[in-house]
Amino acid sequence: MEATRIIAVRHGETAWNVDTRIQGHLDIPLNHTGRMQARKLGLALAGQPVDAIYSSDLLRAHETAQAVATATGTTVVTDLGLRERNFGAFEGKTFAEIEVALPEQSLRWRKRDHDFAPEGGESLVQLRERVLHTTHTLAARHVGGLIVLVAHGGVLDILHRAATGQGLQAPRTWLLANAAINRLLWTPEGLTLVGWSDTTHLEDEAIDETHT
Repeated sequence: MEATRIIAVRHGETAWNVDTRIQGHLDIPLNHTGRMQARKLGLALAGQPVDAIYSSDLLRAHETAQAVATATGTTVVTDLGLRERNFGAFEGKTFAEIEVALPEQSLRWRKRDHDFAPEGGESLVQLRERVLHTTHTLAARHVGGLIVLVAHGGVLDILHRAATGQGLQAPRTWLLANAAINRLLWTPEGLTLVGWSDTTHLEDEAIDETHT
């Protein structure tokens, strides 16, 4: 069965990544390191036969995607389905601040309670449904081709779990590094993992997201 090749990328670094501050749907730009990571990502993908680049509309992802588009001569198409998880009341707070201000919710979050949603936000089940529906829709447009998806840590985590058959509550043992290259294959039957968290183009500048 012919497949769609996918390069999935988490956006470059932001100041809030460094501060361990939850961004969610808040529109935070790349910092200097993030912009440099995006340029290096673009150079690493410049020789790839990219058919389409799809990006979250949030600035940190779109800036990263634009660097890839410039290097590959491809246009960026935004899709809200690639947005980060909506963290509701958690957004704008650091991990430590959430533990102090919302201890019960913080515990459910850290235990990866798949039905838990911060006030005004999404549950992991809702996130998974959104991300996989979006990915399947976009990949189905380019069977036999190569697409780049530029998104966020929570989105990449869902893709990895789907490709490896791991549940939402399984402890994460894989990296979600900024601007890393992650490769998957899509067929109508689902996703398959090809390679994950290649950061050789960044010279060890990528920062992992330890909580999603």
